[in-house]
Amino acid sequence: MSIELKNLYDDFRDAKTIKAYAKQIAIDAKKLGRPIGIMEVCGGHTHTIMKYGLPQLMPANVHFIHGPGCPVCIMPKERVDHAYTLAMQPDVILVTLGDMIRVPGSHGSLQDARAKGADVRFVYSPIDVLKIARENPDKKVIFFAIGFETTTPMTAALLESVIKNDIKNVLFYINHVTVPEVMTTLMIDGENRPVENKIDAFLGPSHVSVIAGSQIYEPFASVYKRPVVVSGFEPVDVMQSIHMILKQLIEGRSEVEVQYARAVEKGGNKKAQELTNKYFEKAPLFSWRGLGKVPKSSWQLKDEFSAYDAQKIYDSILSKEECQDHKLCRCGDILKGLATPPDCTIFGTLCKPSNPVGSCMVSSEGACSAYYKYGNIK
Repeated sequence: MSIELKNLYDDFRDAKTIKAYAKQIAIDAKKLGRPIGIMEVCGGHTHTIMKYGLPQLMPANVHFIHGPGCPVCIMPKERVDHAYTLAMQPDVILVTLGDMIRVPGSHGSLQDARAKGADVRFVYSPIDVLKIARENPDKKVIFFAIGFETTTPMTAALLESVIKNDIKNVLFYINHVTVPEVMTTLMIDGENRPVENKIDAFLGPSHVSVIAGSQIYEPFASVYKRPVVVSGFEPVDVMQSIHMILKQLIEGRSEVEVQYARAVEKGGNKKAQELTNKYFEKAPLFSWRGLGKVPKSSWQLKDEFSAYDAQKIYDSILSKEECQDHKLCRCGDILKGLATPPDCTIFGTLCKPSNPVGSCMVSSEGACSAYYKYGNIK
C-alpha cells in the first residue's frame, strides 16, 4: 500500500485533536488568571497560527507575539541595496532564495533590478548555484545567502563544493543570522538591563533546532525564567506546545522542552555544526531590520576564504550608509512583540503584499503578510 504525503500530516491537522487541546488550554489559562504572551520566534509558526485561526481558539488571556524569525523580514535595507548594486554590475548573475527578490531597498527590490535588465535568479537549493555557474563560465555568479541556522550548513556545503571542484566564478555575500542572540536582545539591552516586553514564554523554532539543538535555548529558561517549548509547524504541534507552556507556568517551572521530538535532539546535528564552523566565524555585528545592531548574531566567511567573499571583493562600490525604514512603519515594534500588524496605521492601506512598505509584509512568513492573508483584511 502506498503512503501519500497527505497521510503523513493528517493527524497533525486533525480538528478533534485541535479542539481537545483548545479545551485544555482554556482550563489551564483560567488557573493562571493573568494575561500570558507567547512569542513564536519563527515566521513558519506565524504562518501556521494565522492560517489555521489559532488565535481565535485561545482564551482571552493568552496572546501570540510574533517574533523576528523570518530571514527576509529582518534583512536591513542597506544589505538589500548591496544586493541591488551587485546585481546591476556587468557580467554578474545574482542568485538568492525565494521572497528575497521582493524585499524593498532604497533603490528598489531585486525584482526591480531584474526589470532593468539585471540577471537575478532565485533557487530552491543553494546547490543549484553550481549548475548556473557551469552554464555561465564567463559570468560572476554571486550567491546572496540568507537564513538562520537551518540554511547556513547548506551554504557551507556549496562553498565546499566550489572549492573541491575548483569553480572560479562563484562568490558569496553572507547574511546568515542566528536565533539565540536576537532572542537575548528581547530580554536585555546592551548594558544588561531588562527591556520592555510582554513575553512570558517562547515557542522555539523547530527547523533551527534540528541543526543547533534545543540546548541553545537553555539560558532563556535558566537565566530569564521564560519557558521554551520547541514546536513543530503543524497546528496540532503548536496547540500541544502551548499546552506544555501553560503547564510549566502553572507549576512555576521555566524549562526547555521539546514537543518536536520526532526531529530535534538536545545537541542538534553535529556534522552540520562542524561544516558551518569550518568556513564561517561570527561577525561582530549584524543590523536586524527593525531591531538594530545585534552583536555576534551573524556569520561571515573566515579570512582564509576571502577570495570567495563578494562583500570584500566589491567593497569599494557598496554603500556604507545605514537606511531608515518608512517613518510610519511599525515592523520594529511588531518584531519585538510591542505591537501587532493592525496597530500600524499603514497596514492594509499603503502597505499591502502587492506594495510592501515594511519588511513584515514582504514574505509569506512575515507577521503583516500573514495577518493580511488570513485576517479577513479587505
